[in-house]
Amino acid sequence: MSERGNRKTQTGIVVSDKMDKTAVVKVDRLVKHPVYNKYIKRSAKYKAHDTENACKIGDRVLIVECRPLSKDKRWKVRQIIESKA
Repeated sequence: MSERGNRKTQTGIVVSDKMDKTAVVKVDRLVKHPVYNKYIKRSAKYKAHDTENACKIGDRVLIVECRPLSKDKRWKVRQIIESKA
């Protein structure tokens, strides 16, 4: 994959691998509340393209932003950081 400028990367955990060549990755982040100054955990789910179907549920993966591959897919799995199995 060629690099064009700085692409966004996220690290998350695979929560679903039931689709063909697609993994659903849950990414957690901390957001500071504007009034109470308490950190709140927020999460988002991204559909990421997994060409070899290598991701399994519970794997920690690195995903990178790419062009739209389908209606919902805008991320690709770059590497599996930590395997659950």
